[in-house]
Amino acid sequence: MNTVYKFPDGFLWGTATAAHQVEGNNYNSDGWLMEHLTHSLYLEPSGDAVDHYHRYQDDIRLLAELGFNSYRFSIEWARVEPEREFFSQAILDHYKRMLEACHQNQLVPMMTLHHFTSPRWLIHEGGWGSFETAARFGEYAGLVMRELGDLAGAVCTINEVNIPTMARMLWMRHMDEEGDNDEDGDSFYRMALAEAATRFRVPIEKLKPFMLATSEHDREVMLNAHQQAALACKAEHPDVPVGMTLAMADMQAEPGGELIRDEYRHELQDIFLDAAREGGDDFIGVQTYTRERYGPEGLLPVREGAPVTQMGYENYPKALEGTIRYAAAKSGLPVYVTENGIGTSLDSERLAYYRTALQGVVACMRDGIDVRGYYAWSAFDNFEWNSGYEKTFGIISVDRETQKRKVKTSGFWLGDVAKANQYPID
Repeated sequence: MNTVYKFPDGFLWGTATAAHQVEGNNYNSDGWLMEHLTHSLYLEPSGDAVDHYHRYQDDIRLLAELGFNSYRFSIEWARVEPEREFFSQAILDHYKRMLEACHQNQLVPMMTLHHFTSPRWLIHEGGWGSFETAARFGEYAGLVMRELGDLAGAVCTINEVNIPTMARMLWMRHMDEEGDNDEDGDSFYRMALAEAATRFRVPIEKLKPFMLATSEHDREVMLNAHQQAALACKAEHPDVPVGMTLAMADMQAEPGGELIRDEYRHELQDIFLDAAREGGDDFIGVQTYTRERYGPEGLLPVREGAPVTQMGYENYPKALEGTIRYAAAKSGLPVYVTENGIGTSLDSERLAYYRTALQGVVACMRDGIDVRGYYAWSAFDNFEWNSGYEKTFGIISVDRETQKRKVKTSGFWLGDVAKANQYPID
């Protein structure tokens, strides 16, 4: 007989977006320049995106009508501080109106202060390879909280602060497998970096936008930036919860793969979870899409015949339960699932993914784990970075010629779950 699990009052049900992926025309950012290189690593530029910058009022109203009670979105540093030490009051007022629109529609706003893109000027001054950036990010965070913090429900400082480390380890694996060659993709990558360095007017070894800041030194800069931002936020509004978010695959060991799995997990997850705990963060944001399997030789390919997503990794929604359990145990902190979803052209697959993922959330909570919210990635089919607009994660589709929104079945279903604040269990 089916029963239901009733989520606690105040559980946050939301969707998530990132400014650069949905707002459009983020031309003062390093990402915009990288998209427009002759040797661009992006399939296409972001352009107008889904014009969320101008359409946010209707978009926020739509999310509320679906049944959500929260919305996670990012404040774009490149808009707020387009030139060093010039803070745009007009942009701050824009984001204030967004926050007010959330409250008018009974959505708790969760702000993210950095979601991959940074101001162009930052690259000239060392980018994410310089501890000066950590101080400047702290200043920016303090300003945002002075201006907007009384409207914030929670704050994520840096989105997926561990993902550059992940990129470094993926590159190391690639080099181990392929050797150091200068053919095809590797050659194009080097040309892209050389062109970007020329455009930014920095030596190539000093080219440190967030996603290319992959050294251990850069990791320390990012963790310091998180710490300074968290302190600045708390100094302005000590009652607003603050934390970081992590990209977390469910890292599973096949027989004989335990040691190497643990080595990778230490670098990719443990260092950051320990920092969150030791730094006194209020929560940890878990962002999960799939699992990784490790054997004695390292990361294993997706098992033959296993379903895969548009991104090429395994369609494995059970991963979320594993990462929630690990993050909570390792950090000792409350958990928000700040991103979870699937890139697929079939909304039936998306719906099935959510059904299984939420079963994992319920299992964790029934075992006493403090999970405080669930945010689906993403509100809209949007600009998926290097993949352009080909990959579709949204619960709402967008016709980019007309910018017309259309809610998918998965969006209606997830909104209904949010409205009911309960979920069936066996």
